[in-house]
Amino acid sequence: MSLEVSPLLAHDTQRSLEEARHLFAAVNRPNLMIKIPGTKEGLPAIEQALAEGININVTLIFAVERYEEIANTYLKALERRVAEGKPVDRAASVASVFVSRVDTLVDKQLEAKLANAKTPEERKKIEGLTGTVAVANTKLIYQKYKEIFLTPRFEALAKKGARVQRPLWGSTSTKNPNYSDTLYVQGLIGRDTVNTMPTQTIDAYLDHGKPEADTIEQGLDEARNIVAQLPGLGINLRAVTQQLEDEGVKAFANDYQKLLASIEEKKKSSLAASR
Repeated sequence: MSLEVSPLLAHDTQRSLEEARHLFAAVNRPNLMIKIPGTKEGLPAIEQALAEGININVTLIFAVERYEEIANTYLKALERRVAEGKPVDRAASVASVFVSRVDTLVDKQLEAKLANAKTPEERKKIEGLTGTVAVANTKLIYQKYKEIFLTPRFEALAKKGARVQRPLWGSTSTKNPNYSDTLYVQGLIGRDTVNTMPTQTIDAYLDHGKPEADTIEQGLDEARNIVAQLPGLGINLRAVTQQLEDEGVKAFANDYQKLLASIEEKKKSSLAASR
């Protein structure tokens, strides 16, 4: 179970930490994870919360580089606990990577490039990249996960009972009707991962999905090639993922404010009816 720190605090380290402490103590359940956006300002709050024994779901991850920072933050927090003589066998965390939104934004940029393509070869190259970047990016994130957790550094923590910080694939419904409705499931099957599918995607996969072992390990050279082609087309994946993070925080905050307004309105209606 996850309970979210107010997204209005996504860029406020200290208040995010204070709310994480409050929520974790108020619920007082060992299976609770507190959800904190993986912004630059969120990283110190995430580390401190984990070091204090608060389970964390790090959300709104898009970039390989940011994922690497988050995974290392998890290890640093566990190492702090070990240095302080505290147990690490109950520490739990997931790194929630949002998948399909990468294609949504990159595809828009590719469409603009396609409209200005000067040769059939350039057009073919652009068309071949549409709907491929999100899965490629996610596969590279998983490789970074392996680089970090299949190391002597983590092995030392594992010997004390530590668990990996599982990568969690979010935003895995297919937004483009021209793409397979299992696009963000079929190619992302891998050890220690979690895929949070909406009902329609679960139904689609049950109907015509093809369960295979470790599809996330397949086509890695192709994934690297896909990402490597983007700069030549004038597409900056780092800028794309930063934009998605910024927009995600804003969308979360807007939804949160709408929820608070709805609760307040119902509260007023209830009080008025009781008079």
